[in-house]
Amino acid sequence: RKIIFEKQWFYLDNAIGHIYGTTFEVTSGGNLQPKQEVEETTTETKEAGTDNRNIVDDGKSQKLTHDDIKALKDKGIKGQEIVQQLIENSTTFRDKTEFAQDKYIKKKKKKYEAVITIVKPSTRILSTMYYAREPGKINHLRYDTLAQMLTLGNIHAGNKMIVVETCVGLVLGAVMERMGGYGSIIQMYPGGGPVRAATSCFGFPKPFFDNLHEFPLSKVQSLLSGTFTTETLPADPEENALVEEESNGVTEEKQTSLQETEEEPTPEAPMEISPTEEQDTMDVNAEDVEFKENKEKENKENVREKQIKQWERRKKLLEAAALLREKNADGLIVASKFHPTPLLLSLLEFVAPSRPFVVYCQYKEPLLDCYTKLRERGGVINLKLSETWLRNYQVLPDRSHPKLTMSGGGGYLLSGITVVLDKGKSDSSNSEALKMEEPSSKRCKLQDLPC
Repeated sequence: RKIIFEKQWFYLDNAIGHIYGTTFEVTSGGNLQPKQEVEETTTETKEAGTDNRNIVDDGKSQKLTHDDIKALKDKGIKGQEIVQQLIENSTTFRDKTEFAQDKYIKKKKKKYEAVITIVKPSTRILSTMYYAREPGKINHLRYDTLAQMLTLGNIHAGNKMIVVETCVGLVLGAVMERMGGYGSIIQMYPGGGPVRAATSCFGFPKPFFDNLHEFPLSKVQSLLSGTFTTETLPADPEENALVEEESNGVTEEKQTSLQETEEEPTPEAPMEISPTEEQDTMDVNAEDVEFKENKEKENKENVREKQIKQWERRKKLLEAAALLREKNADGLIVASKFHPTPLLLSLLEFVAPSRPFVVYCQYKEPLLDCYTKLRERGGVINLKLSETWLRNYQVLPDRSHPKLTMSGGGGYLLSGITVVLDKGKSDSSNSEALKMEEPSSKRCKLQDLPC
């Protein structure tokens, strides 16, 4: 199919079989041809101005018009030659500084040279792309914040992770990439099913998805209370097929009896039917019967496929429920548009002690509420609410400087470590334990005080 990217269209047929990182040139008809490595000839000493103060951007500095450039393109002249002609026909190019000239050439090359490089998808590339193009889809999760989440969550191969996200599968893909296909992931999803648009862009092999499970958030409370059932879904496709056949048999019998009653002769005067008309009606009836049989067969096949899918879904749901019931997850990652407090308080029940958890939110206030509730509940230590600050720098010879534009914020992270929540001890025993932990000097002073 036709790919449209950065106002450029092409077909990827010729790219198949080449290694990642290959640079292609888009030829006429949108075909890709591997670009030959050409050593850039060092141009003669450029004439450059000392500064740009006298240059006025009035749109009259370029002698070539749009029609001229279009005519050059139609002739099949390559982008490199078009850029060279633009430089020669610019009246202000030689008055610009050396840095401004390089910037001008780079800008024109990007516009007129149809060159693309195919790179291997990764978390860094995909998160940068999503944040630059569609930040709303990933809850404005910046790539440095995602890196902090993966580090604080201690994601590594062999883990058993619980992931809750509404970032079109970007966080899930990042966790899967870091785990490398080893371990298990349980994705908790809201609504009818998990969204994994970004996850599919990573190009993971099939074994990566074998240990990926999903579980609906709507059934978490029933799982915790022990009332979780999957009775709404069919038990086994074979049993259902037998039941359906029996019911079909009964309905067929009813249909035949109805047809018989309908076909009983009426006491009215008989109508004379010619042999040709009788033949036509027989043919039509035969066609109708055949059409009905085909339709019934298709309906049965569709029902069968639907039942098999439902049964597979039920099986996966039971597997995910069994994993969650063990309550020994190695970590919890939350990055959703919902309020984090109820999510975190219920899902921490499935996490083993001494394991990290990380919660991302675009705003600070929900995480402050979550922080307060966790302190009241207990069972967590090392609670931290943090915000990362990122500024990009341009690093080039003699012109390294911070980028003029930067993002206002990359969201907030709440992280901590789970511990055993001992509910059996009373407050008095806790106060005694605290008293014993106090330094000896402090205990003496407390004892010496008069009553």
